[in-house]
Amino acid sequence: MRLNTVKSPNATSYYVIKDYKKNGKSSTKVVEKLGTHQDLLAKCGDMDPVAWAKSYVEALNHQEKAAGFEYIAKYSSARQIAKGKQQTFRGGYLFLQSLYYQLGLHKICQKIDKASKATYKLNDILNMLITTRILDPSSKRSSLASAQEYLEKPDIPLHQIYRALSDLAKNSDAIQAALYRNSKQLIKRNDRILYYDCTNYYFEIEAEDGMKEYGNGKEHRPNPIVQMGLFMDADGLPLAFSLFNGSDNEQPSLKPLERKILNDFKLSKFIVCTDAGLASHSNRLFNSEDDRAYIVTQSLKILKKHLREWSLDPTGWKLKGSSETYDLSKIIKQADKDEAVNQAQMNKLYYKSRWIKENGLEQQLIVTFSLKYKRYAEDLRQKQVERAELKIANPASLEKKKANDPGRFVKRLSVTQDGELSEKNLYFLDKEAIAKEAQYDGFYAVCTNLDSDPLDIIAVNKGRWEIEAAFRIMKSELKARPVYLRRDERIQAHFLTCFIALLIYRVLSKKITARLPEASPSGESIVKTLCAMDFLEKEGDGFIPTYTRSDITDALHDEFGFRTDLELVPIKEMQKIVKMTKLKK
Repeated sequence: MRLNTVKSPNATSYYVIKDYKKNGKSSTKVVEKLGTHQDLLAKCGDMDPVAWAKSYVEALNHQEKAAGFEYIAKYSSARQIAKGKQQTFRGGYLFLQSLYYQLGLHKICQKIDKASKATYKLNDILNMLITTRILDPSSKRSSLASAQEYLEKPDIPLHQIYRALSDLAKNSDAIQAALYRNSKQLIKRNDRILYYDCTNYYFEIEAEDGMKEYGNGKEHRPNPIVQMGLFMDADGLPLAFSLFNGSDNEQPSLKPLERKILNDFKLSKFIVCTDAGLASHSNRLFNSEDDRAYIVTQSLKILKKHLREWSLDPTGWKLKGSSETYDLSKIIKQADKDEAVNQAQMNKLYYKSRWIKENGLEQQLIVTFSLKYKRYAEDLRQKQVERAELKIANPASLEKKKANDPGRFVKRLSVTQDGELSEKNLYFLDKEAIAKEAQYDGFYAVCTNLDSDPLDIIAVNKGRWEIEAAFRIMKSELKARPVYLRRDERIQAHFLTCFIALLIYRVLSKKITARLPEASPSGESIVKTLCAMDFLEKEGDGFIPTYTRSDITDALHDEFGFRTDLELVPIKEMQKIVKMTKLKK
């Protein structure tokens, strides 16, 4: 602030004015009218009015720097707001932008720019794509429009975004490897245990094209799909991903991506955990090499007869903290008779283990039994049996059977008791099929080449839910699908931005949860808070927060080292905050 003197034929007046910049142009604003020369003579006594006024302005500047400044705003109920003038701005992206820079993505973009001799600013484009993917996921065009509401409006033509996608796709592997290295400086990562799984994403098209092929889509849509393989560490942070054709078998996808981790990430000693669908003999052999190991879900139904019988044998079961062995048939019988016993057994996990050697592989088979899981499976099947009975009344719906379709419990009889062909099919419940499936209720198995305590193996395998949650976040919250891009390289870049957004989402969630351990806010609630962090501009003065202050907003400000929850954030302070978010800590 400074003193401004205005002279007129009748009087000399003194004003406190403030310089500021608006859209890169300098402007001034009257903060306070001090009065005329005669007014100040009456106020300051023997002191020179100009000296008094300068001293007053100096005191205001000191107050603003030291303890804040009391702003007085004047509004008129008769004056209209300016047409087309933006009044509110989004500020929640600042926290995401800070993580973006802390992960060194700006430097990664600089290297790509230098190598490709790009005429556009890749960093601005990627930053915008990541923050909007988390806050307001949509198409590239809509994302650019959404970012125009930010405190910093990106000056990016739409065609440059599509050009940038090509450069991002070409450098996808290098970006993933660099992100891993940079993230280790920002947050703890347990890369001794890696989880791998696959999912797929559908496209709103009717014909196959490039990677987009018809396949076994997770959502059972009649659209072409692209498949993704994802590695995640034991802390729930995404590590690396790859894409492959929609019609390909997912089992061979593990080894190429794992080789990239071995070569580009310089990791060599880790345990790979997968579900049964990815637990091929080839993948198990691959992860028996060098210092690697595996833990895989094992289907009991496809085990050899003697192993299946051993797994389902009710005798010889162990329980953590006990040296006894237990008979499951007795436990289940008691639980069926006594509800108190049933409830007491709900959180107990029984287990047994043995070593097996087949096809050049020596591995430990661990089987668990949970009464809680058994009850869940029984309840689920009973509902399916009831639906199967309804299908019997409407046989037309029985023509197509899927793995979990109730129709699998319905049997068709097309001959008479004399063995002759019947003109009419008879349908009835297949009790043999129901009983055959029921014998597996409550049982779960894994195989591993680790000579470790079965309980430790079971605990590691339980972490697989994190990668399933990661896919749900990408699909529901980050809206990675449906995909509207056509070119394969742009599709690769789209999923790269989703992958980076997921990493930032997870890092942010972990940092805020660590500050609020009792509340343990979900990632969704944190993002919802960021989306609400808007500001009303008071031109010439600063920005007024319009959001509700909460424990989450407090944790955000404490974690990132700046505050936007003041009654008014002065222009220079907001500029300082924006600059802070672009510094790597």
